[in-house]
Amino acid sequence: MILDTLSNADRYAGLHPLFAMAFDFMRTQDLSALPPGRHRILGDELFVVIQQLQARSREEAQLECHRRYIDIQLVLEGVDEMGWKPLQDCHAPVSDYLVEKDIRFFHDPADAWVTTPAGSFCIFFPEDAHAPLVGNGSIRKAVFKIAVQAA
Repeated sequence: MILDTLSNADRYAGLHPLFAMAFDFMRTQDLSALPPGRHRILGDELFVVIQQLQARSREEAQLECHRRYIDIQLVLEGVDEMGWKPLQDCHAPVSDYLVEKDIRFFHDPADAWVTTPAGSFCIFFPEDAHAPLVGNGSIRKAVFKIAVQAA
């Protein structure tokens, strides 16, 4: 898991072949003008999901993980206090992994909470379980989904 601000994003461009394209999109597109939902950037290899949701409490949040995609979660408005725990330490799954949605949820509590204000992002790799959208009020964010295995 990585927490940083968009001004430092270039430090992470070398971690994956599509990170530079994702960070370039963040900087050059008016993300506030995009309606909620999925927006294609490079087919199924790189896309962004715009979310505008009411925050939930820590108790309501569930850890989740993904196998096919890395998340770069950029907060646009509000503050998202994201929970984190190493996936290897999650032992109480809610259900099996859902292949079609690339997600699995857990009852396990988060080990740490990361306050992520507007203009900041968290990168979650497949080995990171995370619980997003925790806080107060409304949160608007852009969740970039980057295929682990880029073509």
